[in-house]
Amino acid sequence: MARRLVFLPLLLGLYACASTASKSPEDKIAAMDRDMLQTGLADIDSIYINKPDMPKLTLSGMQQLSSLDPDLSVDGDSDELKLLLKKIVIETEKVEDGEEATGKQWGKAAARILREAREKSPKLAAVGDEKIYEAIFTGIVGKLDGFSRYSGTEAAREERAARDGFGGIGIRISVEDGEVRITAIMHYTPAERLGLKRDDIILKVDNKSVEGWTQQQVINELRGEVDSRVTLTLLRDGKDDPFDISIKRAHVVPETVSYRREGDIAYFRIFSFNSGTATSLKRTINDAKDEIGKKLKGYILDLRNNPGGLVPQSVATADLFLNEGRVISVHGRHPDSHQYFESTDGDIAKGKPLVVLIDGNSASAAEIVAAALQDNGRAVLIGSNSYGKGSVQNIQQLPNSGEIKITWARFHAPSGYTLHHLGVLPTICTAGKHSSDALMNELRLGELPEVPMIKRNAAKPDDTKALDALRQSCPARKSEDPVDLELALKLIDQPSLYASAVDLATPPEAAQVDDAAEALLPFIP
Repeated sequence: MARRLVFLPLLLGLYACASTASKSPEDKIAAMDRDMLQTGLADIDSIYINKPDMPKLTLSGMQQLSSLDPDLSVDGDSDELKLLLKKIVIETEKVEDGEEATGKQWGKAAARILREAREKSPKLAAVGDEKIYEAIFTGIVGKLDGFSRYSGTEAAREERAARDGFGGIGIRISVEDGEVRITAIMHYTPAERLGLKRDDIILKVDNKSVEGWTQQQVINELRGEVDSRVTLTLLRDGKDDPFDISIKRAHVVPETVSYRREGDIAYFRIFSFNSGTATSLKRTINDAKDEIGKKLKGYILDLRNNPGGLVPQSVATADLFLNEGRVISVHGRHPDSHQYFESTDGDIAKGKPLVVLIDGNSASAAEIVAAALQDNGRAVLIGSNSYGKGSVQNIQQLPNSGEIKITWARFHAPSGYTLHHLGVLPTICTAGKHSSDALMNELRLGELPEVPMIKRNAAKPDDTKALDALRQSCPARKSEDPVDLELALKLIDQPSLYASAVDLATPPEAAQVDDAAEALLPFIP
C-alpha cells in the first residue's frame, strides 16, 4: 500500500507530461487561454470586495480585442458572448445561468471566443499572448476600481522582486551613454562586503561585454540563484586597469529605510513597505541609538510620498513603537478578509517623543502606520491629509506568472473609522502654513484646532459628501514643505508642547465594527 502511495504521484506526473507533449501548439495556447481567463475571473468572483457583475466584466475584457484588431468586436448580454468579424457574428457562446454563473463559467466562454478570434484574425495572432492577456485583463479590472490591476509576466516578476527580494549582489545601476555605472551600494549585501563602490563602471558580466545592453538586460544577468556566483569586470576611478571580482549572490531585499541624525533627534524615512521594512527600521533605530546615545531626544518617521506596500510590514512597523492596543482591522465580503491586528509589548523608542510626517501622497500601508500611532496616542502627525487609500489588494498569481491584484477589503483604524476615501487627518495641519514658529506659538497659546475625531468616526464609509468635507479641514498637499520637518524638530525639543499636541488627537471610545453590516456596504472607489 505504501508503495502505491509513493508511486501514484510520479505516475500522474508522467501521464501529465505525456499528455501535454501530445498537444499541438494550438491546443497548448487554447489551454493557457482557458486557464488564464477561468483563473482570473474566478478569483475576482470569489474575493472582490463587492459582488461583481461577471457578464459585464467579461464583456469589458473581451471588447479590448478590438484594440489589437479593429476588425474584431465582441458583444453580449447577461448570458452570452458574441464574436464579430467586420460586424458579422462568427461565434456565439451561451453561458448557463447567465448573471448567476460563476467567474469560471464566464472564463470558459471567454476562452472559446478568444480561440475563435485567434483563428480568424492574423493581426491578433501576430501580437503575442502577453499583449492579448494584458488587453483583456486591463479591460476587466478597469471596471472594478482604481486599485485593482493586472501585471504581465515581466512586470509581475519585478514587482515580486521589489516586495520579497531576489537573488542578487545588492547594487543599483544606471545605463547612460553606453556605460553601466553603479549608482548605489545596498547595506548588508555581498556588494558592500566585497568593497564595490559607487561610480564603479561595469564592463563585463561573467566575461560577457555589456556594451549595447539595456538596463534590464544587465539586471537580469546580475540576478540569479542564491549562493551562485557572478564575476564582474570593473573600471574604477584611481585604478589604471580593469579588474575582476567574483561575488556570491545572496537574498537581497531592496532597502526602503534611510536614516540621518538631526542634532540629538533621529530622522527616518520609509519610502515603501516591502518584506524587509520593519526589520530594516528596527536595525536602523538601534544604529541611531548607538550613534546618538543618551542624548537622543526623540524620533521622526517620514512617510511623505510613501505609496504603501505590504500590510503585515506596516503592522510590524507600527508595533515597534507600541506596547499595547490595536494596530488595524480589515473587513470585506470574503469571510477570510475579517482580520484584527494587535500590537505586542515592547516600544523600541521607550516612550520618547515620536512625530510622523504625512502628506497627500502617503497611502495604504503608510496610512495604517500613521493611523495606528495617532489613535493609540503614541505620535503627533504633522503635514496634510493623506491619500485615502484604505483598501487591501489580494495578490493572485496567474498561470502565465503574471499577477492580478484584487481589492478585497477595507482598513479600519484602531478607533473604528474607515481610512478609504477619507485618509488620515494630521494632528497639526501644515497645509497652507509656512512658519514653524507661528505654529509653535499657536500651540503654546492653545489656538490650534483639535482633530475632528467625533465627526470623523461618525462618518459612514459610503457617505462621500461627509468624507470630502472632513478632508477639506486639512486639504491634501502633494508636494513636500520644509515646514513639516522644522516643526517636528522644534516640537520634540519641547516635551511639554509635544504632550499638548498629542492631546489634540485624542480619539473617542473605540467604535465597534459590525462585520455583517460592513460586508454589505458598497465599495466606492
